[in-house]
Amino acid sequence: MTDLFALVRDVPDFPRPGVLFKDLTPLFRDAAAFRTLIDALAAPYRDAKVDAVLGIEARGFILGAAVALRLGAGFVPARKPGKLPALTDREAYSLEYGHDALELHVGSFAPGDRVLLIDDVIATGGTARAALALARRQQAEIVGAAFAVEIDFLRGRDVLPIDVAVTSLLHV
Repeated sequence: MTDLFALVRDVPDFPRPGVLFKDLTPLFRDAAAFRTLIDALAAPYRDAKVDAVLGIEARGFILGAAVALRLGAGFVPARKPGKLPALTDREAYSLEYGHDALELHVGSFAPGDRVLLIDDVIATGGTARAALALARRQQAEIVGAAFAVEIDFLRGRDVLPIDVAVTSLLHV
């Protein structure tokens, strides 16, 4: 994994001054590294009978769709407001540099669907917590949340529901 994450680029002062952004796009560009990353994210959930992967806009779409294929599951996008065409539910959240919201189509999950949340980075945890709240309002069962990178000092996993198992591949 260490070699894999040598491909993660640090971008200072993005999207705001003082934020050090962890950019996974160089890793996505390397076919072998990308395959290894997807395999590593999917591995803990291979026997979890996941019905759907919930990916958070935007890099969570890239990772989530690939993990869904690997697990034989469907994919559901959690999007920024105003991007989904049908009836949606919305959850607002705070992050280290502001406020935002996520939306999910109403009816994305059937009651009892086993859902895995995927995103590229967990920082303060607000985005992931919002996505999980949306899925739970549709009575989905959360089997876990997996991230490529966790920024430990921001303690994002601490704001997620205690019953959600969190997997992160790289801790920075």
